Amino acid sequence: MKIKVQKSTIENMLVNTQPFLEKKDTSQITSHILINASNSILTIKSTDYEIGLIVSTQKVNIIDDGSTTANGKKLLDIVRILKDGDIDLELKNDMLHISQSHSHFKLPTFSYIDFPKFPTYENKPRILINSHSLIDSLKKITPSIDNNNPKFELNGALIDIKENSINFVSTDTRRLAVVNIENQTNSPLSIIIPKKAIIEIQKLFFDDIELYYDETNLIIHSKEYTFFTKLINGKFPEYTRIIPKEIKKSLTLPKAIMIESIKQITTISSDVKITFLNDLIIFESLSDDNIEAKTEIKFPTEFNEAFVIAINSRYLLDFLNNINNSEFNIGLNESNLPFILNENNFKTVVMPIVI
Repeated sequence: MKIKVQKSTIENMLVNTQPFLEKKDTSQITSHILINASNSILTIKSTDYEIGLIVSTQKVNIIDDGSTTANGKKLLDIVRILKDGDIDLELKNDMLHISQSHSHFKLPTFSYIDFPKFPTYENKPRILINSHSLIDSLKKITPSIDNNNPKFELNGALIDIKENSINFVSTDTRRLAVVNIENQTNSPLSIIIPKKAIIEIQKLFFDDIELYYDETNLIIHSKEYTFFTKLINGKFPEYTRIIPKEIKKSLTLPKAIMIESIKQITTISSDVKITFLNDLIIFESLSDDNIEAKTEIKFPTEFNEAFVIAINSRYLLDFLNNINNSEFNIGLNESNLPFILNENNFKTVVMPIVI
């Protein structure tokens, strides 16, 4: 293999492959990328077995076809310190030679035949969904995905495809986030996607995409990338049971003022007590230390008696920072019962702090 490629081209490709590498154990082939040069196309693959990415470009001068591997992190480090302009990559005696002008580097390689195989999207069933709707929905539910939960299914998000709609769902057991979009489909489907994969999807895809799946993988294909992730094998909680069926009191609140008031309290405490009076909303810190924060806003709530809820401020801010409108709705029952934050097709059910 021998190629000549612009620094900016290969650097961008290598940057995108970094999250998919095994970085702790460099003896593993998954710490390497697979480089293939053939048919006037340069392709780079990266995977840690759980997720993977293929990046391709035609902006390359292929002198000799071929394939090789190289440590993905080290190759990026080398490319970054080189100057703008062409970089030469050549495989000689099982070593990858990287050169530019008077600079020359060598990296060891593994046999490219041993590189993990990627799932293909050919002849796989397809999920029909608008790419912008997908990314926007995943963005809204990402903060509510749990981390390192013994129940593996909670470390991912559910895509629950029904006949006329799709629900995107996540929960960390203290809150439940649901985005509902209208969508026509031929066959219902429920899959659980790991959090790491969801974060990478949001970084990579902006334009039109195609989604495919099988029993173990979700594959996303676009003009620039082909991405895959292993699906989480498990049963997601019956989320519809968690959403309160009835609401005693519903309020429409201003987003900006609520964010400002809550952030004032978080200088002291992450837990906030909110008291709704007839024409006033009071925000107070919940802290064991002998310090306090308090602020209030004038706002008509029509509560005849004081209504108090306590909440982890992050849950409220995560919701507010992911909505588009200047107002949102809060649905309340009792102080110690779950309440609903709502904006259009996005809702978050929150368990309050019992005080």
